[in-house]
Amino acid sequence: MHVTAKLKPAVFLDRDGTLNAEKNYLHRFDDWQWIPGAVEAIRRINLQGYLAIVVTNQAGIARGFYTGDDVLHLHWQVDQQLAKFNARIDGYYFCSHHPEYGDNRDCPCRKPRPGMLLAAARGLCIDLGASFMIGDKTIDVEAGVRAGVTPILVLTGYGETERDKVSADITCATDVLHAVNLIAAGRPRPPGARAMAESSRIYS
Repeated sequence: MHVTAKLKPAVFLDRDGTLNAEKNYLHRFDDWQWIPGAVEAIRRINLQGYLAIVVTNQAGIARGFYTGDDVLHLHWQVDQQLAKFNARIDGYYFCSHHPEYGDNRDCPCRKPRPGMLLAAARGLCIDLGASFMIGDKTIDVEAGVRAGVTPILVLTGYGETERDKVSADITCATDVLHAVNLIAAGRPRPPGARAMAESSRIYS
């Protein structure tokens, strides 16, 4: 008898500028600085029954600034700190490629393409239609739209300057904790036809 795995909702999270303060090519935990409320946001995602999935472009690997192992070690250290607050990240997905450096310059996983979200959906049985993408850049919004999840733009990191670049029907939040509280309240709605059309035109 074939048993179909039950799909689970997820909150996809950009990393730099959304969970931690934006710092160019961050790869050492000593340089990690949580955005206020981010740890509590992750804990609430866990409590609300969503998977917490980090999806992050890490082009510093392609540029030779650090290695994939450096990123893995950083995420392990993040996990150790989160555990002290009864919070967890259920999965990390990172794209190590860059359009101008390295061997793979046309990677389907690099945001704004949705490859990381789709890979997580396949690997973790995620219901994309019931999921959300929180990030501080238009590329996070576009990746979410293209994956079929509801995007939320936060105004931390690059969010303030990116705000005018997204469609008016995209939900904005002051920070990641505010975004998670909006999810809990049922406030964000899937983007309308305008956002979908803009995504198709710009990134197809």
